[in-house]
Amino acid sequence: MKHDSSGENRSKPVNFSTAPSRIAKIRPSSRWTIPMVLATCLILGFGGGWLGAAVNNQQQPDNLSNEVKQKYISNESELIAEIADDVGKSVVSIDVIASEELPDLFGDSETRSRASAGTGFIISKDGMIVTNRHVIPSGNVKVSVTLADGTKYDDVEVIGRSSLSSSLDVAFLKIKDTRSKKLSKAALGDSSKVKVGDKVVAIGNALGQFQNTVTSGIISGYGRDLVAGDSSSGTEALNDLFQTDAAINQGNSGGPLVNINGEVIGINTAIAGSAQNIGFAIPINDIKGLISGVLNNGKLVQPYLGVRYISLTDDIAFQLNLDVKRGAYLAPGDQPVILPGSPADKAGLREKDVIAKVNGIEIDESTGLASALSRFQVDDRVTLTVMRNGKIKKIQVTLEAAPAN
Repeated sequence: MKHDSSGENRSKPVNFSTAPSRIAKIRPSSRWTIPMVLATCLILGFGGGWLGAAVNNQQQPDNLSNEVKQKYISNESELIAEIADDVGKSVVSIDVIASEELPDLFGDSETRSRASAGTGFIISKDGMIVTNRHVIPSGNVKVSVTLADGTKYDDVEVIGRSSLSSSLDVAFLKIKDTRSKKLSKAALGDSSKVKVGDKVVAIGNALGQFQNTVTSGIISGYGRDLVAGDSSSGTEALNDLFQTDAAINQGNSGGPLVNINGEVIGINTAIAGSAQNIGFAIPINDIKGLISGVLNNGKLVQPYLGVRYISLTDDIAFQLNLDVKRGAYLAPGDQPVILPGSPADKAGLREKDVIAKVNGIEIDESTGLASALSRFQVDDRVTLTVMRNGKIKKIQVTLEAAPAN
């Protein structure tokens, strides 16, 4: 760092903001060719429909006595409290200070720092943590984490951040000094078993100030595709997300979405900017392969295919006049659908292809393309079952390491 002629450090004050649950545009991105009316109905109409049905299932019948109703409410409250107490031990509040050297008007450089906050959860007793990539900026960062009991660790290493080309928003951290405390790790569930209407609990560092804030709700939908972004990290496409009405606030990014068994089934990552109580989470199965690789190798090596896609539903398939109703549709648009030089490009995938299976794994509501690919490693050769012009094709692809952001 350079200094001015007076010898004073010209570093700028730290500006603080929460790392938000990113604002989601509740529509397909401009590169998708689905009509806007359909897009709105898909996200708002069907989401609302599922939500209504699920809420009705959660309501108590009118003929229940007041005593029984009170017991129902009491039991549910006790269950949420138990989940919060148990899972909360593995949830951490994350504080980040990102610094960069910028030239000033006099030709010197000055350090500008920006502080932000988010949430993560521990996945190993030796201090490995998963959070969202957008919580951890690239470049020169200093990260600290605080446990639920107030214990703070300042020596935290950034193990890796997922590639922007992967449609996954995850990062891994490691607490270096764990000698003084035995850490609690979160139990991971099976997100393929999640159903619309299932009760869920979200835990996070709300607004960057209120540690381990607990909210509850239901799964309102799944298989959601959207574009999410914030002021600091730009926008990106995210696929196959859970939708929930559990309140997800600024600063909750990277926190766990938990089922009634106390198992993490998702990572809270985005909120709808134009509506209340619409949040989105990455299904935990989508990143289990990454978790396994990080825990075994101590670093993040991420396989990728290199395509942009939307997840098909009955309605999207009808609008696009497709013979297949499930799969990953490589929709043409403003940006390349097949990333140049990617494994998909080398294998000969094309716009408007529908990837129906990966090594026999069907791509549907419970298992999206990202989830299927997460089960494989770099250099694995997989067989894609592709629908092209009404015909089934088998295409061999060798997965490669995702490029740097």
